[in-house]
Amino acid sequence: MTPDLVFLIATYGIMPFWLLLALAPNWAFTQTLVHSALIPIVIGIGYTFYVATGAFSVEGGGFGSLEALMIAFTVPEAVIAGWLHYLVFDLFVGAWEVRDAQKRGINHWLVVPCLFFTLMLGPVGLLLYIALRYITRKGGWSLDHAETPA
Repeated sequence: MTPDLVFLIATYGIMPFWLLLALAPNWAFTQTLVHSALIPIVIGIGYTFYVATGAFSVEGGGFGSLEALMIAFTVPEAVIAGWLHYLVFDLFVGAWEVRDAQKRGINHWLVVPCLFFTLMLGPVGLLLYIALRYITRKGGWSLDHAETPA
């Protein structure tokens, strides 16, 4: 498969799982697919393939400096590996936000904008969700589930 095709499959293939989180968070199908290890395993296999086949082994590329990182990401396969990395971790964080909000009794429709921003701008969405917990007094700045909601 070409990197372009993998990009399209990964980008559009992840969207149904985000829609399930946003529109049907309590559905058993959502619980089975999104809150299980299935998606991280599938994307993780793709990521591992690209890393193992040398996606980052371009001359002068690496992770030791900004310049080396920029060189590494001139290779389409390295960009795909990075994209898969983003997709799997953003979905993981979005699923956590939904589970955490359910445990804390936060209205799901207040979480949906956080999910959108987690999908589009990962850390911004997480920051918004943490602020939502604080504002609703359903938890403070800590990410600990054991924290007692106020």
